[in-house]
Amino acid sequence: MNYFSSDFKLGILGGGQLGKMLLADTRKFDIQTLVLDPSEEAPSQFGCNAFYKGSLMDFDTVYKFGKMVNLLTIEIENVNLDALDKLEEEGLAVFPSPKTLRLIQNKGKQKDFYVEKNIPTSKHLRFVGLNDLKQSLEKDELEFPFVWKCAQFGYDGNGVKVCRSSMDLTNLPDVECIAEDMIPFKNELAVIVVRSFSGEVKTYPVVEMEFHPEANQVEYVICPARIDEKVAQKAIDVALKVSESFNHVGLLAVEMFQTEEDEILVNEVAPRPHNSGHYSIEASYTSQFENHLRAILNLPLGNTSSKVAGIMVNLVGEEGFEGQVVYQNIEKIMAIDGVTPHIYGKRQTRPFRKMGHVTIVNEDMVEARKIAEEVKKSIRVIS
Repeated sequence: MNYFSSDFKLGILGGGQLGKMLLADTRKFDIQTLVLDPSEEAPSQFGCNAFYKGSLMDFDTVYKFGKMVNLLTIEIENVNLDALDKLEEEGLAVFPSPKTLRLIQNKGKQKDFYVEKNIPTSKHLRFVGLNDLKQSLEKDELEFPFVWKCAQFGYDGNGVKVCRSSMDLTNLPDVECIAEDMIPFKNELAVIVVRSFSGEVKTYPVVEMEFHPEANQVEYVICPARIDEKVAQKAIDVALKVSESFNHVGLLAVEMFQTEEDEILVNEVAPRPHNSGHYSIEASYTSQFENHLRAILNLPLGNTSSKVAGIMVNLVGEEGFEGQVVYQNIEKIMAIDGVTPHIYGKRQTRPFRKMGHVTIVNEDMVEARKIAEEVKKSIRVIS
C-alpha cells in the first residue's frame, strides 16, 4: 500500500502531546491523519488533516471514527476496546490490537500477566475496592508499607500512592486497585521496544529515570543509563521477553526497577510512544515517534542508536500557579548549546501538569547532566 502523498488515512485515538509529536513525523512523510480527542483544545488539533471531538470511551464515537480510516493507532490506552474489537473483526488494522490493550489497560490484569509468563515483577494483590483492601489489612493478608495503584485510568503519577500507615488510606478512592510490595531499588529504568507487523524488533538503549519525590512524575530521563553493561543487557533481555509475550505491534515502553542486588523487575508498560523516549527526537538516529509509524505501517525499522548522550527534563506546572501559562526564562535556556524546548500547546497550567519538555544533547554525559540541572533551575512554568 502507498502511504505517502496518497488517499491513505491514519487514525489516531487521542490528541495530547504524544499525538502532537507523532504528527510531526506523519507530516514529514505526508501521511494523511485523522485525530479523535474529547477536548476541543487538544494539542494535536492543528497538526492533523482532520480533528474530531468526541469521547474515546464511547463505543459509537470510536467505531464511527474507525470507519473513516485505513489504519488505527493510539496515543493513550484508555479507549473503548469493544469498538476496536468490532473494527478489527470487520477488517480494519488496529495497532496495538485490542487483545494487547486488554492485558495492559487494567494494571491488575497486567501484573497477573507477568506472573503467568514468568516475567520478574514485584508481588501484588488485587482488590475490587478500598473496603476489600482494608479487610485484607485487618486479616494480615496485606501489611504496610505498600504501593497503592488504581487499576485503571491513572496517569502522570495520578492513581499511585505509597501507603505507610492507615492515615495514607484516608483520601483514596473506592475503586478497583492493586497493592504492590515496596521494592528497595537503585534505579528506575526503561527500555523501549519497537516491533513491526512482520516481526522485526529493535530496542532503544536503556534509560535511567529520576522522579519527583512528591508528584511521582519523571523529572529527568537520562540516556544512556549510568549502569553496568551487564545490568543494561539484563534489562534489554527482560524488555524483549515482555515484548514477545504481549506480541504487540508498534512501541512498547517497559518501565523497570534495578534492585539493590541488580535484579530487574518489571513495573509496568505503555503500548505507545512514551515519556521515557522523548530524548530520541534530538539524540537518536530515529525517534520513537518515527519508529512507531514505521512499525504499524510495516516499513523497515529505523536505527535506534543514539548519536549523542541525551537528557530530557520534564516541564510541569509549578506549585501555586494556575491559569494562562507563562514559560519564564525560556530565552535563557535557549541560549545554551544543545538545548531544545518542546512546548505541548496547553494554554492552561496547573500544579504538576505536563506542559512540555526540554532535551539536552552533548557528547559528554557529565556535561549534559550539569546543563540539565541548570535548565531545571532556570525555567519556570507559571501563570
